[in-house]
Amino acid sequence: MFSHARRSARALALAGAAALALTLGAVAPVAAHERAPLTNLAHLDFLLDEVTPPPGVAGHTTYRLEQEPTLVMPWTYADARAGGTFERIGGGSLDPVTGHWSQGAFNADDVTRAAVVYIRHWQQTGEESSRDSAYELLRAVAYLQTADGPDAGNVVLWMQPDGTLNPSAEPVELPDPSDSGPSYWLARTIWALGEGFAAFERTDPAFADFLEQRLALSVDALNRQVLERYGAWAESDGLRVPEWLIVNGADASAEAVLGLAARVQAEPRDRTTADALRKLARGIAAMGAGDRRAWPYGAILPWAESRSMWHAWGGQAPAALAEAAVALRDRSLLKPAARDAAVFTPTLLTAGGPDNAWMPTPTERVQIAYGADSRVQSLLAVADATRSEGFEQLAAMQAAWFFGANRSGADMYDPATGVTYDGLEADGRVNRNSGAESTIHGLLTMLALDERPDVAERATGVTTVADRDGLRMVEAEDAVATDGVVSAPTAWTGESLWSGRALTLARGGHAVFDLGAERLLVEPVVWADEGERSTSSWRSGRWSIGTLRVTGPEQGISPTPGVLLPWSLRDPAGRDEVRVDVTRGELMLDGLLVRPLVSHLTLTGEDGMMRLLHSAADTPQRIDAPRGSRVAIYDSGGIGCAVTPSRREASPS
Repeated sequence: MFSHARRSARALALAGAAALALTLGAVAPVAAHERAPLTNLAHLDFLLDEVTPPPGVAGHTTYRLEQEPTLVMPWTYADARAGGTFERIGGGSLDPVTGHWSQGAFNADDVTRAAVVYIRHWQQTGEESSRDSAYELLRAVAYLQTADGPDAGNVVLWMQPDGTLNPSAEPVELPDPSDSGPSYWLARTIWALGEGFAAFERTDPAFADFLEQRLALSVDALNRQVLERYGAWAESDGLRVPEWLIVNGADASAEAVLGLAARVQAEPRDRTTADALRKLARGIAAMGAGDRRAWPYGAILPWAESRSMWHAWGGQAPAALAEAAVALRDRSLLKPAARDAAVFTPTLLTAGGPDNAWMPTPTERVQIAYGADSRVQSLLAVADATRSEGFEQLAAMQAAWFFGANRSGADMYDPATGVTYDGLEADGRVNRNSGAESTIHGLLTMLALDERPDVAERATGVTTVADRDGLRMVEAEDAVATDGVVSAPTAWTGESLWSGRALTLARGGHAVFDLGAERLLVEPVVWADEGERSTSSWRSGRWSIGTLRVTGPEQGISPTPGVLLPWSLRDPAGRDEVRVDVTRGELMLDGLLVRPLVSHLTLTGEDGMMRLLHSAADTPQRIDAPRGSRVAIYDSGGIGCAVTPSRREASPS
């Protein structure tokens, strides 16, 4: 655990664009055999059920189906019941006559990811029961895959309790039928098959050969439906984006890359898979955008059709790029991964943690295990690829979310039962259901922590949010003075989300906002119609902090004309009020994103503390470092600049 540190402080300069992790006391790594493992498969085991598909379903078979006609799959949901028990249920509404759900009982997304859990647990511990579950789940993965015909390699998403496939679920999900084109479930099938092949290659060559054939089928579908467009580019609200991502998503593509990288690591001579891996990884890398002061703050955007949306679920793009960089020996793929991990993740952590989505403001503040785990996996993968301890420190702080370092202060994972709760509401309420997805991603984090005892020790030792100050929203309609017009636009724009009401200022109009603090960076969030222009002057007290010139970009492939984006002003506000005057056109404001020059997050526990400071300043900023603490400074690429307290000023990076 952490040791106590003396509270006297000395000044330390924090460089611009740097993330600073400040740990009080020494953290002695704990050997894995000296503590109980965090991973507990009991609840995931409870979700598993046996199902026997009807015989002779065209296009669907699996390994040794005649000899072993029963498949194993996890139920999609588990609703909390009295006494800490759970009821397994399917998706949608239940028909009491047929016993069918409008979606189904089991789905490919969960079957594939559950397989990954058991594969990794088996590889990590040698447990034969996990090996058996991995084998059964991979057989189920293969059954859901369409094995022949024009849709060969694609995947049916849903299955009913009696084994009947449901290619067209209600409500409708695209593609419809679910095996008629590329999909998230195709991507996750590639993930499971790739890791499955690597795990079984030596212990069960016959089964590995079968998985290899099915992976080749998936890669063929990927090549003909997605990667045939490799090298083609499109515009999305003025942003140049690749046209060869699965369902236009870096999120879906990243999960496929995890499987492709596992296959290439296990079988480097497979040039077809290596080529697909390289192409898909380059597409993901191209979605990295922004920097420490410009949206999306170094993040890899998940959807090519929106430059205004980042979401946490499926956010394993940095992990995918790190794994691809290692498998392909291509370090160029690490740059966007490290920038996402070193710049965007601290922005997210200091603002409140793994919110479901910023679109582009932090409007979807529910937090789920999928989002938290995606951050942990990405930080650790980038740490392994770069050998930077800073990313492990950040991973520990993010993983602490599962143990109470969140807005509710509640544990989101219980090592005694293996239950991961389904979500944390914006108001701090915990959704105590525990379905397959949450359980899976909680366990993936626990497996990663069990593999790294020192990171686990930090994550479980600092579980209280003692202090946090980062990016937040000032709503446009809360202006303290204005001659503008307040309206209520439809919340969903087709690619982003209004946080509330809009404030429209005509030429000559003005508004004054109370920020509640001095020395804050200010980013107006502006709606810009295609081709429309506006110019506005921004002041704090007597001083100009920037002139904003906005021109609505061409729509391109985005779903709707017009775009909602944050725009960075040149200088931070020097007073607690900011005034805007419109000098040209019409300015339509959603609000202001504001944050301190140095954001921070402090986590504490019984025996110590970890503190993260993240600078968005252009000049060195002086901060207080308690005496006796260990201080490490990293630049925007995660490269260490200094260790231990120092009076020396670090240069901006």
